[in-house]
Amino acid sequence: MSIGAWLELIASGLITGGIYALVALGLNLQYGLMRILNIAHGEFLMLGAYFTWMAQTSLGLSPLAMIPASFALLMALGLAVHWLCFRRLTRTSPNLDVFEARALMVAFGLLFLVQNFASWVWGGELRGYDFLTTPVPVGGTQFAANKLVVFGLALLFAGALIVLLRLTLLGKGVRALMQSPIGAQLVGIHTERLHPLMFGIGLGLSGVAGCLLSMAYTISPAMGEPYTVTALIVITLGGFGSMEGALIGALLLGVIEAVGMHFSSPSLKALLSYTVFIAVLLLRPKGLFTR
Repeated sequence: MSIGAWLELIASGLITGGIYALVALGLNLQYGLMRILNIAHGEFLMLGAYFTWMAQTSLGLSPLAMIPASFALLMALGLAVHWLCFRRLTRTSPNLDVFEARALMVAFGLLFLVQNFASWVWGGELRGYDFLTTPVPVGGTQFAANKLVVFGLALLFAGALIVLLRLTLLGKGVRALMQSPIGAQLVGIHTERLHPLMFGIGLGLSGVAGCLLSMAYTISPAMGEPYTVTALIVITLGGFGSMEGALIGALLLGVIEAVGMHFSSPSLKALLSYTVFIAVLLLRPKGLFTR
């Protein structure tokens, strides 16, 4: 393979990895802070994609304008879901293990509820629209402009979340709760305020990811599940609770998938992902980038 072909292959993997990062960061935030393994996370990504598709096809709104709207809508929905479902579980569960098990069962129910709601409202067929499909020359090769926009915005939002957690007082409170919930409460950090806020931000990021995905790919009610599974693999790669690790792991997984599918078959994408997943669990169970 020529150098140009390699660059094209790696760039394609990084574009995919950017979306993986955005989904994984939201899920990692929820699990690392609240121990909620929200396996319905991808279904809310799907809702963000459908909201953007509806706004573009019915109202003629630009998908770029729907990015803040998708974040706000899904964040509000996240606050409502936390208040209706997980807040009561927190109060009624006798210990953390029981809470995690109950939260997982609730997330299973949300997965099927949201997916079937989408199928009922929009049907099961593939949907899509044309947006910035003009090819753009990059380093001797060409990429559709929409995919470059998707990659750039995904990295922007992922970086913004990491900066928020690293450099702000709110972020320090969140990291303190991730490290020691009891210790954080002893110094006056309010879990009842931070938990719903971070859960909402996590779902807001999934809405942004869905909005970005709809710009370059077709969407369907079943599109969310594969992204949830991929997010779990990414979190395992980077280490649970590590935001920087999730970002690096997502980009790495995207490149591994792109290179592996090129030299084997696109149908083996899931096999490649699960092979990486199992290998990391066996060799580095705490993740590749955990300190």
